[in-house]
Amino acid sequence: MGAPPVLWWLDAYFQWLGRPYYLGLQSAAAEYGAMPQAVQVAQVVTDRPRQRLELGRLRVQFFVNKEVRKTRTQSLPNSYAPVTISTPEATCVDLVRYAPRIGGIGRAAETIAQMSPLLDSRKLLNALDARGDVRTAQRLGYILDALEQPKLSAALRRHLPARLTKIDLETHVRNSTPGAASFSERWAILANARLTEST
Repeated sequence: MGAPPVLWWLDAYFQWLGRPYYLGLQSAAAEYGAMPQAVQVAQVVTDRPRQRLELGRLRVQFFVNKEVRKTRTQSLPNSYAPVTISTPEATCVDLVRYAPRIGGIGRAAETIAQMSPLLDSRKLLNALDARGDVRTAQRLGYILDALEQPKLSAALRRHLPARLTKIDLETHVRNSTPGAASFSERWAILANARLTEST
């Protein structure tokens, strides 16, 4: 591999940098057992931009969240070394927030589908409050509806303002056809991308 596994030294590396971090996105989802596709890089969230690391065959990709300390995290159990990881709920919020960088909203939804049995509605609302991003909440609510998670989506919708700003589901769509997208009144979402082959 050219270096020890990333999770063996990630915490020590960030202690050396003196910066906060957490293992997130698809890397966190994989640790929770959601692996729709093999993750080729370790996806790490921190508070400042950092260049991608390449150590032998290992790859570490960094994502910036200036309020990283507000994200709900926990220690990764049974790990060889200490590792901070986003909670399942915070992981799903980040999957939607960073969807353009991980392969699109469909890829995010595919991972959230496998994560959904782990989600608690109260913890999900706390994770969304920590992020403070209504648009991400709208997109996540739409995805939860599409994944037939009514308890989670109902709690999320009650938590949001009655009137929402209209937004696109996918922020980076290629070759979209004007007028072809459906509109969700409940989430004020223009569904300009497919979440799965059937939606």
